[in-house]
Amino acid sequence: MNVPAAGLPARVRIHEVGARDGLQNEKGAVPTAVKAEFIHRLAAAGLTTIEATSFVHPKWVPQLADAEELFPQLADVDAHLPVLVPNERGLDRALALGATRIAVFGSATETFASRNLNRTVAESLAMFEPVVARAKEGQAHVRGYLSMCFGDPWEGAVPVHQVVSVAKALLDLGCDELSLGDTIGVATPGHVQALLAALNEAGVTTDRIGVHFHDTYGQALSNTLAALQHGVTTVDASAGGLGGCPYAKSATGNLATEDLVWMLDGLGIETGVDLAALTATSVWMAEQLGRPSPSRTVRALSHKE
Repeated sequence: MNVPAAGLPARVRIHEVGARDGLQNEKGAVPTAVKAEFIHRLAAAGLTTIEATSFVHPKWVPQLADAEELFPQLADVDAHLPVLVPNERGLDRALALGATRIAVFGSATETFASRNLNRTVAESLAMFEPVVARAKEGQAHVRGYLSMCFGDPWEGAVPVHQVVSVAKALLDLGCDELSLGDTIGVATPGHVQALLAALNEAGVTTDRIGVHFHDTYGQALSNTLAALQHGVTTVDASAGGLGGCPYAKSATGNLATEDLVWMLDGLGIETGVDLAALTATSVWMAEQLGRPSPSRTVRALSHKE
């Protein structure tokens, strides 16, 4: 039943991350043809922003080593196809293939920056500076991911002011939008709203903020609702609940796109996504991976059929 609630946005843009953030966490490499088919199916289901791949060195993320092979196969996809780039070399590879949306991936904590980027937070921002500048010169849209915004497996709870400081630094580099990542899934709704309020107080407007929740403790949807109540209209999610983080062992799967769409549909919030088509896509992808989808909505709807 569609029952709207007061104080929520009329429309939400889902930033689909299953093809990149989801598949990079697989133990084995998924065939390029399967990845391409997955992205085509996601677009056909109505998703308008689908993160396609990552132009990182294959030594670090071998599951995405086929970026040059995959991206040209997506030329006919009717959706924005952002790609992750870690440095200028990654940017060169992405731009050479015609990418118009790129993302950089930073950390709010020193330990994760060291483990994920082999740099301090300050050094990682210095590495991103020419990447963002050159991307903007080329008229590309730039997203800044900020991980460990709520908790870090080595450092514990992350102070709000620390997250705000790094978030502002990313935006000051020229990023168009910021995705706040609850990388290990420890956030709760009050913490989400406190961080969003602190960012606003620091001059970061809500329309530049997206949220990226993991469901480790079953809080991803409640945290998303808290963000929507604050005015956030961009939510990251992964079809079928695929993904985690290869550099943070306690990071379990992303918020499942189907679970998000079920909630948003019930609230009368538009997404443009066909839930039945999306569910069928995740069932298909689960078959390719040889295991059932962790998404509760996928399981419920596919069981009905």
